[in-house]
Amino acid sequence: MCANIVSPIATSKQKNPTALIVDDDKTILRTFSLILKRKGYATDTAETGKEALNKINFNNYDVALIDMRLPDIQGTDLITQLPQKSTKMVKIILTGLMPIDSNHQDPQVDAYLLKPIKPDDLLIIIETNLQKHRLKNTAFTSPQP
Repeated sequence: MCANIVSPIATSKQKNPTALIVDDDKTILRTFSLILKRKGYATDTAETGKEALNKINFNNYDVALIDMRLPDIQGTDLITQLPQKSTKMVKIILTGLMPIDSNHQDPQVDAYLLKPIKPDDLLIIIETNLQKHRLKNTAFTSPQP
């Protein structure tokens, strides 16, 4: 007899995914918010690391897009200061600088994206990493006899 297996996506709450966009460039904040809202995301924005930390302390986000260079902190340093509850959040660093050398990548960062980025590429990276997190954070239990 074959047991029914339920996929993680089917068992997840049917809520819109949430995204926090952290960048000091207002054009990027507006553009990324628009791109994500069109795909059904609820978005929030922050222009500084301090503002981002405050929002993350009081809200839960599925994904955070964080600029490497913020006025008050480096994006990678911001990630190390995130509260414990944010371990399930996908963390993506955005940089206008040269790509990050793989020897210097932070294991807490899910992806590094070089600006400018095409909207379709942004969405693919976000969705791929959200799916990885869902699979990693979903525990399958075998049915009891």
